[in-house]
Amino acid sequence: MSDNETRPHDAEVEAELAGVPDDLKDAGAPSADHAAELAALRESLEVAKQDVLYAKAETQNVRRRMEKDIADARAYAATSFARDILSVADNLARALESIPADLREDEKFKNLVTGLEATGREIEKVFGNHGISRIAARGLPLDPHQHQAMMEVPSAEHEPGTVVQELQAGYTIKDRLLRPAMVVVAKKPD
Repeated sequence: MSDNETRPHDAEVEAELAGVPDDLKDAGAPSADHAAELAALRESLEVAKQDVLYAKAETQNVRRRMEKDIADARAYAATSFARDILSVADNLARALESIPADLREDEKFKNLVTGLEATGREIEKVFGNHGISRIAARGLPLDPHQHQAMMEVPSAEHEPGTVVQELQAGYTIKDRLLRPAMVVVAKKPD
């Protein structure tokens, strides 16, 4: 076989390439249009990557907020019930405080007083189980986030702004205020 039989003639090659666009004839060297198109595609790809990252971050933020909202709903679901039951606990405490010492020792009333005291302890235990705790007030400086000053009384014994009497106990549920303590606060004597 000769060279002429195995290699097509230049005229035949020219004829075959006649139908092919010029930019594809020279596939080895990219044209300026191809470079610009490639740059635009790369930029578009980067924008798409950023959009995906932002979407993932937003999804994570939404998921975290939902988890926090669910946890808060579980933790504080009993808030309105707890506020309602506080008045029952207050009335029980008032009933116990109103019993004179001589009746506490009377055989007729001793079992009643013991039952009321046991009920008070049970309420405190249930409050503790549900994260409800009493706010300390007496002898402490007034804290407007936990105490509600109902009146001021002149006092030489206490620093001004110190809680000298608790009119109604205050409570928190977990880390939230359930009800502020209603207190009497000392002020400088006139």
